[in-house]
Amino acid sequence: MSRFVVAGTDTGIGKTVFAAALTGAIGATYWKPVQSGLEDGTDTDSVAALSGATPDRLLPEAYRLVTPCSPHRAAEIDGVEIDPDRLTPPQNDPLVVELAGGLMVPLTLGLLTIDLVATWGLPVILVARTALGTINHCLLSIEAMRSRGIAIHGIAFVGESVPDSEATIAAMGAVRQLGRLDIVEPLTRETLAAAFAQGFDRADFA
Repeated sequence: MSRFVVAGTDTGIGKTVFAAALTGAIGATYWKPVQSGLEDGTDTDSVAALSGATPDRLLPEAYRLVTPCSPHRAAEIDGVEIDPDRLTPPQNDPLVVELAGGLMVPLTLGLLTIDLVATWGLPVILVARTALGTINHCLLSIEAMRSRGIAIHGIAFVGESVPDSEATIAAMGAVRQLGRLDIVEPLTRETLAAAFAQGFDRADFA
């Protein structure tokens, strides 16, 4: 079974780019349950362009929220309340589910994203940038997931190589280091696929 949740240690770290690369590499169906911010297009639009996924493998978001902020606040601004019953992953296999923001982002004032993920029973790929501060962000995310019984498939880094930090996180967090995605310029479907093939072993996602 190749069904994964792609979570980030923060916002704007390259999670969507990694999700697109993974979607393309394993021929997965992609789903972003909650999209906050529509002005610059959606993450589904980006994944469509970067993965080569056909329209039938790009599932519509359960919630498309206008304001680029925490989902609970964006939903409040839009006058809606996020219903977790609408956020159950489909049975598609392979499947990539991309979260909105970090694991501790609230979907409502009574529900954190991480607590919803814990009900899904799917393994999580934690995406982290290699910049300063990543050790703290990663270990906090790993500890939070373990405390909720969430399976961690491994960690994927995005950015320039920082071997000491990457090895420290993998060792102290007791997680598998899946690989690292270089910053890709120009960013196209072809360059992203090449970078993913160089930085990761597709067999790790089988």
